[in-house]
Amino acid sequence: MMSSHRGLAMSNTKAYALLFLRLSLGLLMLVWGADKFANPSHGVAVADGFYFGLFGTRELMPVLGFAQLVLGILVMLGLARRYVYVALAIVTGVTLIGVWRSVLDPWGWYLGRTNALFFPSLIIFAGVLVLLAFRDEDRLVVGRRRSDSLRTG
Repeated sequence: MMSSHRGLAMSNTKAYALLFLRLSLGLLMLVWGADKFANPSHGVAVADGFYFGLFGTRELMPVLGFAQLVLGILVMLGLARRYVYVALAIVTGVTLIGVWRSVLDPWGWYLGRTNALFFPSLIIFAGVLVLLAFRDEDRLVVGRRRSDSLRTG
């Protein structure tokens, strides 16, 4: 009986940890998307500085911002996880590639033009990989009955 209770507690702990991870990553997408509306010139500067100017036009920023807002909402709600988490992995993976210098050399000792504040891009991408790996165990999502979400044994 004790091990059954411990298993249930561990299962619920994992469910809440995945929920927190999903909400925080979704919120990040909302912040990035809103930034493209609030300050499109910042989005253009980021595209120019890290992505060789790809998609770096002022007119495209609202489109990209809208896509990130939708992605963020879908992530937070846990909808279409099989596809949405892959899209999230692509967005955060491209970001990681864009700031690779800062991941390999956060203080700019060897590569120069780096910023330690971009190092968390590696952690963000790792978090997305965790969501992908445990997507079938990510149970606290919209559209799932509570009795299905938190198993009783």
